[in-house]
Amino acid sequence: MASVDQRPTSERREWYRSMVRIRLFEEKVQELFMGGHIEGTTHLCQGQEAVSVGSIAAMRGEDVLTNTYRGHGQALARGMPPERAFAELMGRATGVAGGVGGSMHLVDFSVGNIGSNAIVGAGLPIAVGAAMSFKLRGQPRVALTFFGDAATNIGTFHEAMNMAAVWQAPVVFIIENNLYGEFSAVRETTPIDDLAGRADAYAMPGRIVDGQDIDLVYEAVSEAVGRAREGGGPTLLEMKTYRYRGHSRADPARYRPEGELDRWKARDPIEILGARLAAEGRFSVEEQARLRADMQVEIDAAAERALQAPVPTLEEIKGYVYAD
Repeated sequence: MASVDQRPTSERREWYRSMVRIRLFEEKVQELFMGGHIEGTTHLCQGQEAVSVGSIAAMRGEDVLTNTYRGHGQALARGMPPERAFAELMGRATGVAGGVGGSMHLVDFSVGNIGSNAIVGAGLPIAVGAAMSFKLRGQPRVALTFFGDAATNIGTFHEAMNMAAVWQAPVVFIIENNLYGEFSAVRETTPIDDLAGRADAYAMPGRIVDGQDIDLVYEAVSEAVGRAREGGGPTLLEMKTYRYRGHSRADPARYRPEGELDRWKARDPIEILGARLAAEGRFSVEEQARLRADMQVEIDAAAERALQAPVPTLEEIKGYVYAD
């Protein structure tokens, strides 16, 4: 595998573009929600973009992933069109799940996104099952599963890790440790600071990664994916990252210590890559500003088109509930 600084300039610029797309998408989602266009709830991932884009850049087209309900970033990074994602969030028939899944159930099998789940940790055993199907068929494919820090305290995490280790499943477990499980700080619910250490109990490699640095994310996931694809079994990666917004909807996140958000914003993943590309002479600050402006126009237009799409009819919805 080539080192990150040997990756083509066009590829790393696309990483930047993808992270900006996710950031602007999420900001637009909040605007749509506050405007009454999105029913239910939303869970936004601003600040965690490097985990999504860097991890998925290490995948091949035939690989699959599962993600959490804070997984808009992974869905977009894997190739879900923003317009169809917006439509799903707004309950429109043109959404990726026909407008009946909503924010917490984005799925697009055409790009290997086999689903997000509202149940915490539900994606882990699904990913292990997909990985085992690849192994049993002799296919060199890998499954990635993204989940939050709090999911490491529930049964499915331990069951999935144990099964993957025993069976040497080609799966990569990716913890998005953003320091909070809903409204609780990690240290209020978990007796350790470094969750990657839990890999030791299942005899698999565990690694801590700076989740704000997309280059480091890409390198770590590439190594884990390569090991899995070559028959080396599973890996647990803990991405140290942060969500800028509260848990969901209009949560002001007053439970955060004063200054914590500012400290993390000082290491914004988009700014880190942007500054690095500019310093390398690959992508100037002016070019980055133009890209962001153009992307804002694209995101606004995608949201507007989705907003004009029809809602699914009762007859269409029945097809997801009843079978002949």
